[in-house]
Amino acid sequence: MVPAYFEPLVATQFRLMHLIYIHQYFKTPDQGGAIRSYYMAKGLVDKGHQVDMITAHNGPYKLIQYKGIQVHYLPVSYYSQWGFYRRIWAFIKFSYLAYREALKVQNGDLCIATSTPLSVGWTAMKIKAKIGLPFIFEVRDLWPDAPIELGYIRSPWLIKLLQKWERSIYQQAHDIITLSPGIRKRVVERSDNHKVHFIPNMSDIDFFKFEPTSTSSSVQDKESNVFTITYFGAVGKVNHLEHFIEIASLHSHLNIKFLIVGDGPKLAGIKRMAKQKELSNVTFMEPQNKDGLREVLRRTHATFISFAPFEILKTNSPNKFFDSLAAGKLIITNTGGWIKKLVEEHRCGFYCSKERFEDFGEKITPFIQDSKILATYQNNARQLAEKEFSRRAQVEKLHLLLEEIRINNSSGELAYTSID
Repeated sequence: MVPAYFEPLVATQFRLMHLIYIHQYFKTPDQGGAIRSYYMAKGLVDKGHQVDMITAHNGPYKLIQYKGIQVHYLPVSYYSQWGFYRRIWAFIKFSYLAYREALKVQNGDLCIATSTPLSVGWTAMKIKAKIGLPFIFEVRDLWPDAPIELGYIRSPWLIKLLQKWERSIYQQAHDIITLSPGIRKRVVERSDNHKVHFIPNMSDIDFFKFEPTSTSSSVQDKESNVFTITYFGAVGKVNHLEHFIEIASLHSHLNIKFLIVGDGPKLAGIKRMAKQKELSNVTFMEPQNKDGLREVLRRTHATFISFAPFEILKTNSPNKFFDSLAAGKLIITNTGGWIKKLVEEHRCGFYCSKERFEDFGEKITPFIQDSKILATYQNNARQLAEKEFSRRAQVEKLHLLLEEIRINNSSGELAYTSID
């Protein structure tokens, strides 16, 4: 089978593409969570492309139309509280079912497979081998590096096998998309595929309206007019919220409310830790959909971006960071890498070391005491979102990449033009 977009172009025609998009964790705005794939798919649909999204959920098979996207929900249950090997089985099951489902889609032009897990790359390679469909591989997190460094995978033969698998995926991909400079650097080092692009996560500046939050009456907190620092997202080993609790414990004398919005395998332990320390300044809230998150952030002064002290996690491109920028929040991060660099260079927040808890009080106090300083940093965050990470800009980068692929292959030329 030869994809239709390889056929010679008629000069006056513009041929749109039929894309098979594979993402095991696809979410919609009403569900909450990471919705990058939804925005990418919706943006491509709005430009006239046809998108079949193949994903999984905790229910029976169903095929629906959602905002113009044809969504194939496969019956593959997954819970973050599961153990490592049970989650691995869910990855394998999804990869096999996604492969079978993709073969049912008629007249596809190109496949986009987005990790994690790395196993979606196997799906894309199998589809390519079976019907000749080229694929773009999107690297959200560095697998297998992350589970190896975090200690989840220790078997030498399994590590060697996964690393070989990773290189095969990079080699066979038509193009590779990475979400951070660190990820891109690592992929380039391990692959002779020179078509490696950088399309970061996105700030939804249309959805999150910029409303600077000060310690004035604009903050409608029922308890008091208190400075609120919010962590939102997954609560797992890699998120290291023990640091957040320690900061709250050491700075209970400050007029700060520490809010954790999320769920995950470490949530119960974090709650026990807060209870044992008798922290009245720490509160918890269940995960929110996007509308709920917008309301939480409206009443938040600062957000906390937290990761465990592993070198590999410095390459992350966390959604919570980009949502925080869009909402115009002071950003506090305990991780190094490009997030720390962005926060410090653009003066939209500060770095809080996991080794020096006492630094937090010194750094946060000016923002509590002076609303003008806080407003300046919040405005800087919003400006960074608008200039560098808007949703429309990232969708346009993907659209231009697809157009580059279409034109080059239609003319028989495989020349590469970077979209970065």
